[in-house]
Amino acid sequence: MAMHSLSPATSSVRSIHQRPRISTKLLNRPTTLVPFQGNLLSWSSSGSYVELKARISVVDKTLPQKRCKQCECGIVFYFIFRNAIIMCATLEEIEAEKTVIEKNAKERMEKAIDSMLSSFNSIRTGRSNPAMLDKIEVEYYGSPVNLKTIAQISTPDSSSLLVQPYDKSSLKAIEKAIVNSDLGMTPNNDGDMIRLSLPQLTSERRKELSKVVAKQAEEGKVAIRNIRRDAIKAYDKLEKEKKLSEDNVKDLSADLQKVTDEYMKKIETIFKQKEKELLTV
Repeated sequence: MAMHSLSPATSSVRSIHQRPRISTKLLNRPTTLVPFQGNLLSWSSSGSYVELKARISVVDKTLPQKRCKQCECGIVFYFIFRNAIIMCATLEEIEAEKTVIEKNAKERMEKAIDSMLSSFNSIRTGRSNPAMLDKIEVEYYGSPVNLKTIAQISTPDSSSLLVQPYDKSSLKAIEKAIVNSDLGMTPNNDGDMIRLSLPQLTSERRKELSKVVAKQAEEGKVAIRNIRRDAIKAYDKLEKEKKLSEDNVKDLSADLQKVTDEYMKKIETIFKQKEKELLTV
């Protein structure tokens, strides 16, 4: 541990840490600490934290009250001076904690958006898209597998899909899975491949699908909010462990809110685009 002595007359606690955490063992009587009033006597560093020793002013509520002599407008308490030990996280430590928690939150938010996109892609918009079959599960040799893993899907034109299985024995299972899905399409099995023709979407059906998309977008937003909540809990935990101050947590939470707002905007943009596709005839 390195020890550095500083001049009490010139080194203010205020310049080292905005709101230091002061040991509860400092005083044995009911008092109120006065923030930022005091001089730094010395500081030492160990690992990622700094220990400050300072002379601070304290309001002692056990002493008689005394009216202000300057303006006679209020009541003040007598001040006493005590030595204090103040623990502060370094900027590097604060940034390290932020990086870990924020990175985790961003990764989870990206996955939430990917999940929403997958749901959007499974909803047909009037034009053929292989992604429409992303959620089709086929019973293949006794196990459910994704259709894309056992067949090639292509779009010969804007209103049809071709499903060509790698194993022709799976054609009937694929046909059954498509019929049982909520795609609303009737498969045409010619013995080699399955052709799917997309029926024209009615105005009423388009509105119904736009409501489904809106619900999925809201679910995505809820997921983002939950991820933000978990990150805030992680910051609060560090505050309880005395690794971050209350002000640190407020600043980091504000930064996290900016990240959250960015992902909320992404969801809204994607939703508006999908809604436009659905409602455009």
